Amino acid sequence: MPLSNLNQEQLEAATCPYGFNLIIASAGTGKTSTIVGRIANLINNGVKPNQILLLTFTNKAAAEMVARVAKFFGKDIAKQIMAGTFHSVSYKLLKELNVNITLKQPNELKTLFKSIYEKRVFMERDDEASPYDGGYLYDMYSLYLNSNDGEDFASWIKSKNASHEIYTLIYEDVVAEFHELKTKYGYANFDDLLTIMLETLKEKEFDFKEILVDEYQDTNPLQGRLLDGFRPKSLFCVGDYDQSIYAFNGSDIGIISTFAKRYENAKVFTLRKNYRSTKPILDLATKVIEFNERVYEKKLEVVRTQDEHKPKLLAFNELFSQYEYISQLISKSETPHSEIAIIYRNNSSADGIEANLREFSIPARRKGGMSFFDSVEVKFILDVLVMQLSHNDMMAFIHVVEHGKGIGKAIAKDVFDALMRLGDGDILKGLFQPRSDINNPYETGRIKNQQLGLFDDFIELGSVSKFKDCNFEEAFLGNPILKHPKLNVDGGKYLYDIYLLMKHLRRTKNPETLVGNIISSMAYSKLKDFLSTKRATQKDGTINPMQKTKALAKINRKGMLLKNLSRNFNDLSKFINSMILGGSEMSEGDGVNLLSIHASKGLEFKEVYVIDLMDGRFPNRKLMSKGGSIEEERRLFYVAVTRAKDILYLSYAKYDKIKKLTFVASPFLKEAGMQIKDEDESSIQE
Repeated sequence: MPLSNLNQEQLEAATCPYGFNLIIASAGTGKTSTIVGRIANLINNGVKPNQILLLTFTNKAAAEMVARVAKFFGKDIAKQIMAGTFHSVSYKLLKELNVNITLKQPNELKTLFKSIYEKRVFMERDDEASPYDGGYLYDMYSLYLNSNDGEDFASWIKSKNASHEIYTLIYEDVVAEFHELKTKYGYANFDDLLTIMLETLKEKEFDFKEILVDEYQDTNPLQGRLLDGFRPKSLFCVGDYDQSIYAFNGSDIGIISTFAKRYENAKVFTLRKNYRSTKPILDLATKVIEFNERVYEKKLEVVRTQDEHKPKLLAFNELFSQYEYISQLISKSETPHSEIAIIYRNNSSADGIEANLREFSIPARRKGGMSFFDSVEVKFILDVLVMQLSHNDMMAFIHVVEHGKGIGKAIAKDVFDALMRLGDGDILKGLFQPRSDINNPYETGRIKNQQLGLFDDFIELGSVSKFKDCNFEEAFLGNPILKHPKLNVDGGKYLYDIYLLMKHLRRTKNPETLVGNIISSMAYSKLKDFLSTKRATQKDGTINPMQKTKALAKINRKGMLLKNLSRNFNDLSKFINSMILGGSEMSEGDGVNLLSIHASKGLEFKEVYVIDLMDGRFPNRKLMSKGGSIEEERRLFYVAVTRAKDILYLSYAKYDKIKKLTFVASPFLKEAGMQIKDEDESSIQE
């Protein structure tokens, strides 16, 4: 049984009485075993599995824990546990209640937001502060939702930057129109899932006997309110304040540090035995993290007794010689590639190290930059699929159509609105059987309001005569959407490609067949050419043919990967939702793991390289100046080095010859007791 495998501290925590319990579980102390043990204890004591709610930081972590429970109690019992991230659990519960939701990926609604924003004109401007662009304003609004303490958006913006007060009327109106459209179409991104769930909990109560929370230190205020919204009878929260690294996303270390004060008769347990790292690695990590204020006292004990390799410091005169030397070391290492990780603070570091690994023919698996599902080519395929399910999905339409030459987000939204009018709320009907009594589908009747930055876009329609030599089908040439005055010939041809694709896709509902038809279509071919050309365009404007070939190969590989994933599904709706909810946790390829620190969280490797440890890069002074802190940067360092089980290399360089920048070593290296040498030569130090 799971409980028999626990040490005394883990067992004491896993079998604690019902109530409000916080378990401080440092890196490598067996928190997953403790959580699984707690679930086993609950079931053994008569709690029904469907009365257990398990909230984790990733869906993968939830699946692993449920799988471990299944080993002892069987799949039928384990699958009854409500488990997943705050977002996926909210989605499941809202679906059970038949709440109307069309789920969108984390950044997907940014396109809708920007299409609304791009219609605004800021007549009044501050000389010292230009208005935020649409994308940045969207990110600010998302941060506001996750981290505000009850103030309105305008007040929150002013508290962040007082000079933007003159823009807040337009900002707020953009947000209001954004919410109006989301409500109209039932859209919900990840932030919305939590706010909708929070509102639902005011009316509906769920009968969970205990709620377990993993990675509790990364809870943000919105998640904290949601947790309290469940009115938990018993809480079992597991986390480590030294690994709180998501402040940029709104997480608040104050939530874990005030647990004992906020909950009556709360108990705090500490897991001290580290099973992951050797003593030298753990000593180094502890030495650095102790420069941060201690929230709960803890002293870790090393359990492992295997051979110890002291952490090594690698110092280099030049940035890229660092990447080359590390690639050389890995090429000679006996450690399997899958057990090696290169960890970095900034994604810009990944490109240099990936290129050098390639020169040594070392395969690499990269995670933590752009998600597989955030890439344009993958989003395009998924959005075309969404349009097969929902014939009024504005977001999917804009994402698909905006890539046409000369179209963009604003015109794409105009075309969508026009098709909705022509098809009485069904864009496919508007595309294939448009109403004959509407000559100008672009007439909105919108009220001008200069104070809110709203002006008429156009009055006169364009002529369709410019498309007479395009060989369009008669039915398409007669569609009034071609009368948009800003639609050029290339844009019209792209719309025709979409028309032909949608016509072809009407013949099937099978996910794999649909994906195959999309990736072999003319519309997708044009998108591939546009993206590969863009990605191969050099600073002087010329196109590197080899880079274009590589970019095209990567795009094709992603298309095939998505097609392979679709084989596991017969239901299109289930396939799309699975891809959206699990998208951020996927990575590509095999080989050495290239990871941002945030992506490395929860993982462990035999051999770890933490690179680019230069002051400015790590700690990242730029992010610190925008609201970060040296304490958070130090926690990031702690997370990075505690991914290592046996071998740890820390490296830095003194100069970047491309950008002509001089560096000094990260203060964390000095805090770790490493002797930083000033002489003008590369060195390796234990």
